[in-house]
Amino acid sequence: MYANELALAHELADAADAIAMDLFADDGLEIRHKADRTLVTAADMAIERMVRGRLAAAFPADRIMGEEEGGTFEGEGRVWIVDPIDGTANYARAIPIWATLVALQVDGELVLGIASAPAMGERYAATLGGGATMNGRGIRVNDVADLAEAQFLHSQLDTLLGGDQAAGTRTLLSTTVRERGFGDFWGHVLVARGAAEICVEPRLAIWDVAALVPIVREAGGRITDLSGAPVRHGGPVLTTNGALHDEALRILADGS
Repeated sequence: MYANELALAHELADAADAIAMDLFADDGLEIRHKADRTLVTAADMAIERMVRGRLAAAFPADRIMGEEEGGTFEGEGRVWIVDPIDGTANYARAIPIWATLVALQVDGELVLGIASAPAMGERYAATLGGGATMNGRGIRVNDVADLAEAQFLHSQLDTLLGGDQAAGTRTLLSTTVRERGFGDFWGHVLVARGAAEICVEPRLAIWDVAALVPIVREAGGRITDLSGAPVRHGGPVLTTNGALHDEALRILADGS
């Protein structure tokens, strides 16, 4: 299912990789701040323009939502959701943890996702019912079911420790075997491929997470907000290997 869409998504990722790598670690890279103080680079803008043009040509009836040029993902029908560079702050500082994210949502359900991270040589992909892959090979979450053996990944730790999840975050920091600040797309795909068990981020836009939902689910994991409901635009995200999801939700809710 969605074979044609997946093939095009890979082509888009190939083209995005070429644009981004051509400008990566370039001293002349154009960087500016948006109104919300997040960064945008010439690569972000060029990739989104390319993706929009090629999607419009291939699927003219589909809608497109992108981080840089807007759009809407709500309602029925088909909509492509694009983050041209997830991890722009890393990209701007020549840190290789960044990716182009492309997702397809059909009637409110996320059915396809690609996360392409060329500076690390990693590409993750999934379609509904088709499994998840990294560089073309199948990936699965692990079966760790004991927090004492789990690796806990997070981003925006100051926000987590300053909000309603402060006590729960401290519990996860103290009870898991290891914690690391691997945010953006990478923390979630590390869970999907079985390299970690829990990843928490306090706030993600829909373009930050849409492509990750099919990848995590098709790898056997769970990805929700902190109430266990589907992820939402601007809300928190919890990704786990599934075995630890309910326990992580409880800890983040009650702190113990």
